[in-house]
Amino acid sequence: MDMTGRTCIVTGANSGIGKETALGLARMGARVVLVCRNQEKGEQALADIRRDSGSSQLGLLIADTSSFASVRALATQVQQQIPRLDVLVNNAGAAVRYRTLSADGIEMTVAGNHLGPALLTLLLRDLLKSSAPSRIVNVSSEAHQRARLEMDDLQFERAKYNSLAAYSQSKLLMNAFTFELARKLEGTGVTANSLHPGVVATNIVPANAPLAVKAIFAVMKPFLLSSKRGAAVSLYLATSPDVTNVSGQYFIKSKPATADPRTRDPRVMADIWRWTEKMIGI
Repeated sequence: MDMTGRTCIVTGANSGIGKETALGLARMGARVVLVCRNQEKGEQALADIRRDSGSSQLGLLIADTSSFASVRALATQVQQQIPRLDVLVNNAGAAVRYRTLSADGIEMTVAGNHLGPALLTLLLRDLLKSSAPSRIVNVSSEAHQRARLEMDDLQFERAKYNSLAAYSQSKLLMNAFTFELARKLEGTGVTANSLHPGVVATNIVPANAPLAVKAIFAVMKPFLLSSKRGAAVSLYLATSPDVTNVSGQYFIKSKPATADPRTRDPRVMADIWRWTEKMIGI
């Protein structure tokens, strides 16, 4: 699809799926703003995408999605510098080996994978509405199907922390939030969908992961999807005319798929929405 004249933001765009998503959008003619946590890595990604796409319509903003102050500063920059926003791709995410706290005192995985992206989305909601038709694309994971969901212990303050459990839970929260957001955006011209990119050979395994985990991923890597193939679903939801009016859906391999039933339960969706608003201060 020709994306000339459209503006897209991609978080976590310095590597992996995010970088390939930004590159694909740039090749389609879109103005692409990369959001990266690290200045040096962001500038390198920007140079790579400029070289590979030939596009001059590229920008870079620095933000850490696990920090609410950083996300709020990012949203202010976007509102000041970007008059319209056609696509927001919430791609940034991480798995954290040990339970650590964010700058706001929140368990790091849920802060960076769910609360930060949710805050950014809500802060940019009015800009997306004024730019309609526009799209919100949230990169989730099939790992959400195995998540625990204890609404009174979402930060593993009582349960023993486990990196995969925390990651899975953060993606379940993201999906339920996306579906509730889609319901709230009905009639605005803004769509919100989530996706599973496939099992992709990215750098999501933390640097301090156990050697056994690193060894398993090393053995599996030849059988995993490339970042380019992993970005295909994000690009489909961001650009395809086939999903212009599709909202509140979960996609795998660019086709609607069944998300965990808990993410479709109206009571659970409402509880997660209220908890999210409380945590991010909106």
